[in-house]
Amino acid sequence: MAATAAVATLLLTSFFFAAFHVSSNPDTKPLLSFKATSDASNKLTTWNSTSVDPCTWTGVSCTNNRVSRLVLENLDLRGSFQPLTALTQLRVLSLKRNRLSGPIPDLSNFTTLKLLFLSYNELSGDFPASVSSLFRLYRLDLSYNNLSGEIPATVNHLNHLLTLRLEANRLSGSISGLTLPNLQDLNVSANRLTGEIPKSFTTFPITAFAQNPGLCGSPMQSCKGTPNDPTRPGSDGAIASPVMPAANPTVVASSPSSLPGNSALNKSGNPHRNGSTKMSPEALIAIIVGDALVLVLVSLLLYCYFWRNFSAKMRQGKGGSKLLETEKIVYSSSPYSAAQPVFERGRMVFFEGVKRFELEDLLRASAEMLGKGGFGTAYKAVLDDGNVVAVKRLKDAQIGGKTQFEQHMAVLGRLSHPNIVSLRAYYFAREEKLLVYDYMPNGSLFWVLHGNRGPGRTPLDWTTRLKIAAGAARGLACIHDSCRPLKLTHGNIKSTNILLDNTGNARVSDFGLSVFVPPPPSTSSAPRSCGYRAPETLDGRKLTQKSDVYAFGVLLLELLTGKCPSVMDNGGSGGGFGGLVDLPRWVQSVVREEWTVEVFDLELMRYKDIEEEMVGLLQIAMACTAASPDQRPRMSQVVKMIDEIRGLSGSPSHEAGFESMSESSALSEDTCGASQ
Repeated sequence: MAATAAVATLLLTSFFFAAFHVSSNPDTKPLLSFKATSDASNKLTTWNSTSVDPCTWTGVSCTNNRVSRLVLENLDLRGSFQPLTALTQLRVLSLKRNRLSGPIPDLSNFTTLKLLFLSYNELSGDFPASVSSLFRLYRLDLSYNNLSGEIPATVNHLNHLLTLRLEANRLSGSISGLTLPNLQDLNVSANRLTGEIPKSFTTFPITAFAQNPGLCGSPMQSCKGTPNDPTRPGSDGAIASPVMPAANPTVVASSPSSLPGNSALNKSGNPHRNGSTKMSPEALIAIIVGDALVLVLVSLLLYCYFWRNFSAKMRQGKGGSKLLETEKIVYSSSPYSAAQPVFERGRMVFFEGVKRFELEDLLRASAEMLGKGGFGTAYKAVLDDGNVVAVKRLKDAQIGGKTQFEQHMAVLGRLSHPNIVSLRAYYFAREEKLLVYDYMPNGSLFWVLHGNRGPGRTPLDWTTRLKIAAGAARGLACIHDSCRPLKLTHGNIKSTNILLDNTGNARVSDFGLSVFVPPPPSTSSAPRSCGYRAPETLDGRKLTQKSDVYAFGVLLLELLTGKCPSVMDNGGSGGGFGGLVDLPRWVQSVVREEWTVEVFDLELMRYKDIEEEMVGLLQIAMACTAASPDQRPRMSQVVKMIDEIRGLSGSPSHEAGFESMSESSALSEDTCGASQ
């Protein structure tokens, strides 16, 4: 009997304990109420009163023991989601691809909501006016429902809105009054909207407005003229103006001679001439002579302009100086002018396994400028035999002497890895230094990530971004670990120096040239470089492998966010120009607010089941961009972490690459020692 009483007491205590916990979380009741009215199929099996912690339920995430994220997609939920409006701490609400119906309830309680996804349901009624009170909202997706009525002008209160998707509804009225300056993603197609498209929306593609016959203006067909305005010159109202007498209207012709005041001039002439006059022979001759003089003057000006340019080029050619044309480079056969003493002529130096050619072959090659960087200008050169190489012409480099240059080139030339752009040859002379690399046909990461952001752009998908990140990490790790005594650095990591070969693999270029950067004019400024600079290098301190790791972390953030990082140059920031931001600082501020999803590129939102991988790569990037160099991982560790995200616990290509490096005694000992 005593045992039975003890068991009963224990059960009663457990019941009250569970009831206390359920009642202690104010979000439990509205969640269970929503399940009772909407989950007829019982898909939310973990949602029950016996589970004391709603934060462990399917689709529920919490912050400080309050529901902050609710994602219930494709669960055949029905009816209204009115009970969920009591979740006052909600930041993310996604109920996509269900069968919710009826009008959208009052959303004004969602004062912290930032993402709202209600697409692919059966919601009806007017556009929810309460949306305008969600002043923190970033993304709003009400597409593929049965909403009707007009889009209220109060939507303009959503100053932070980035996404507005309203396609496939029955919305009507005008959108000409909408002004959302931060909008990046818009679609109002397949509705019944009318009027002129706002000028601020003209940058969106035509597909964003399609299937709205009443819409006009760029990027759709131009709007027709406005109704006749009697005050506008040339309008029909000017012919029958209400201020004219109705009994005897006077038709005003275009000729001044037909004005009433000039009627006397027509009395002596033919009344059927209507004021027309005959041009005299003197006037005709004057017009012809004037046209001839203008033609002669223009011809003289053109002749003088082109003759001056031609003479300047001829004088430059006679002087024997080097000439760099717009799309053709011509190298001087001798790097020294006639006024200089006679020195040994420069020569091409090739590394193993390279098809050899002479400097004269480069002279004859057709060349195309690829771009200018912090260390010089790069060209694509097509040799006579059809071989294509990339040539970098070093400029403003501080080189101690020929021996130092050749020793350093020997180190760089022996680096061989599938993820670096190999140095094939170099040319050294007093006034000309050329580096010859493999040519990468698919451009740079910068171009495929940021180029052509307009209509018709093919976005860079997540799998490709992760592959590029892994390849670039392997290439940089190879540079760091290839010659341990020398502690070789890249010194110029940025997206324009991550090139793509013909198979889409990432290749790290421009490595090892930072040793030739001139020192800053003062200790308070950073050396000239265009790479992503670590904070400890901004005061002129030496570049290190840990500063490379920081720059690589910024590169990862660039891949994740789709934003252009600010380029620090002489202590300045590029923030505010063309979308440039200080990425590490911006990402840290967003993550501090526990709103990680806002970091990621909008173009990545179309892919499913990648959020965990994106968050994982974001954590790696933040570790790489730690303020203290000692807290940053080594690149070999970064490679392993990225491979774990990709599901490659042991990367054979990476390990094989390092084994081939360590097996080269000439590189690990002789070359490194000579370089020191």
